[in-house]
Amino acid sequence: FESAEKIRVAVMPFFQKRERKSLGIGAGGDEIKQIDLVAEDVLINVLAKHKVSYTLISEESGIKKFGATPEQFYVTVDPLDGSTNANRGVPFMATSIAVSKKPELASVEFALVSDLYHDVVYFAERGQGAFRNNEAITPSPLTVLSDALIGVDFNTYRIAELASKLTRVVKEVKHLRHLGANALELCYVADGTTDGFIDIRGKLRVTDMAAAYLIIREAGAIITTPEGMTLNAELHPQRRVSFIAAGNKTLYQKILNLIHGENA
Repeated sequence: FESAEKIRVAVMPFFQKRERKSLGIGAGGDEIKQIDLVAEDVLINVLAKHKVSYTLISEESGIKKFGATPEQFYVTVDPLDGSTNANRGVPFMATSIAVSKKPELASVEFALVSDLYHDVVYFAERGQGAFRNNEAITPSPLTVLSDALIGVDFNTYRIAELASKLTRVVKEVKHLRHLGANALELCYVADGTTDGFIDIRGKLRVTDMAAAYLIIREAGAIITTPEGMTLNAELHPQRRVSFIAAGNKTLYQKILNLIHGENA
């Protein structure tokens, strides 16, 4: 929580500055901007102050080891999810922090996603449920596709390849959204703000959604691979994932059927 608050304070001066200068390519393969490095430095400094031994898995810096026993904890972070939004003045961005004992998605024990602009914190601990600013959250019970509010990430060069699958969803769902910070959009599914979220591009880094993965599961929502299988992945800056998430099993099955060309 201390890290999230300090990151929020540090990055807000950059909000709407429309920073264009690239500082290079990060470990995850994307351009790094100053706002990304500021956010990551804050997190590292907070953990250093508490003399924590851990292995950092970061979109910007890659894999780094800190302390005498770095293998005891793995801290997977996206210090600023939605940096393009932040640079352009769109108030939708988050810090994502996941803690695990092994470098794999299924091993995440604690997760935090902080909505930096609205000062809202989502967090979860394995077996203890999920929370939004200390209030327990549950996903939406809505099952009617035509009434559902569904997020879809269309941001990919593979859009022509994926168009047939996504077109079936577009035809059935009247209310589609993409807000530009996928970790936060998954948290919106967790607390029932939206009813589902689809990202089948194979482009999203696991570092972007590691924390939201535990939050959405602890809230009681569903998240799987686009094939309907259990979602798991190595926690590594270059590892990419796809998923389908929904607030309940009925709606999830309808979305899955559409993706695979079956009747909803």
